[in-house]
Amino acid sequence: MGVLTSETLKTIETLQRAEATDARVYRQLAAWVKDPAERRTLTNIAADEDEHYATWRRYTGRDLPPRRGRVAWYSLMGRVLGYTFVIKLMESCENRSAAAYEALGAAGGKDEDCRPGPVIPEVAQIMAREQAHEDQLVNMLDEERLHHVGDIVLGLNDALVELTGTIAGLTFALANTRVIALAGIITGVAATLSMAASNYLAKGADTRVSNADALRASLYTGVAYLVTVVALVLPYLIFPARAYVGALVMMLVAAVLIIFAFNYYVGVTRGESYWRRFAQMAALSLGVAALSFVIGLGAKKLLGVEV
Repeated sequence: MGVLTSETLKTIETLQRAEATDARVYRQLAAWVKDPAERRTLTNIAADEDEHYATWRRYTGRDLPPRRGRVAWYSLMGRVLGYTFVIKLMESCENRSAAAYEALGAAGGKDEDCRPGPVIPEVAQIMAREQAHEDQLVNMLDEERLHHVGDIVLGLNDALVELTGTIAGLTFALANTRVIALAGIITGVAATLSMAASNYLAKGADTRVSNADALRASLYTGVAYLVTVVALVLPYLIFPARAYVGALVMMLVAAVLIIFAFNYYVGVTRGESYWRRFAQMAALSLGVAALSFVIGLGAKKLLGVEV
C-alpha cells in the first residue's frame, strides 16, 4: 500500500492501544467471572482483541502498551458495579471508534505522489469481528444485580425522598448538626429495616418468588437505603455544630450526585438515556426537601421551640 499519512498512522496507533487495553480488561473480567460459559466468551474476545492488536502493529511497526490507568479503572468498576456496566461502557467507546474504522477502510494512506493509497483490507474483517463481539456480549449479559434494579430503586428513591425531606425539615428547626445527625441516623436505620422487611413480605406474598429470592431482594433494598442514609447524614457529622446551613447544602449536593450516579449506571447497563429519569428523581427529592424545609421553619415558629 502507499505511504501512510501521519494522521492515518496516529489513528492506527490509537486503535492499536485501545485493542491492547480492551484485551487486558476482558482478561481481568474473565478471571473473576464465575460462570464458565461467560468466562470462555470473555477469554475468546480478549484473544480476538490480541489479533486486532497484531494487525495494527504490522502497520505501526512498534509495540504499544495498554492504558494502565484505564485498565485499573475498568477493573475497579467491574468489582464494584459489575461486569455488565464495564462491558456496556467499553462497547459504547468502541461504537464511537466506528468512524475511525470507516475512514481507514476508505483510504489507507497516500503514495509518494500524494495520490490516495489503497484501502486497509483488514478493516472490514475487524469491524465484523467487533460486531460479533457485541452480539456475543448481549447474549451473555445476565448479571444477577440487574434483576434487582427495581429493588434498588425502591430503597434508593424512598431514602432520598424521605431523608432529604426529614433532614431539611429538621435543619432550621433544630439548628445543630449533631442533633440533626442523631435524628437522621435513628430515622434512617429504622426506615432501612422497615423497607427491607416490607419488601421481603411483599416479594414473599408472590407464590412465584422463592424465599431466597425474596430475601435477596430485601437485602438489595436495605443496602441501597442504608448507603443513601450514610451519604445524606455524613455532612452533618463533618460540619461544626452551628454550620447547619453548609451541611444542608452539602446534603442536597450529595442527593443530586447519588441520583445522577444511579441513573447513569442504569442508563449505561440498559443502553438508555438517563437524563429524563435523573431530572424526575432530582425534582422529586429536592421538591420534597424544599417543602419539608418550609414546614420545619413554620413548626418551629408555631411551637416556639428553641434548641
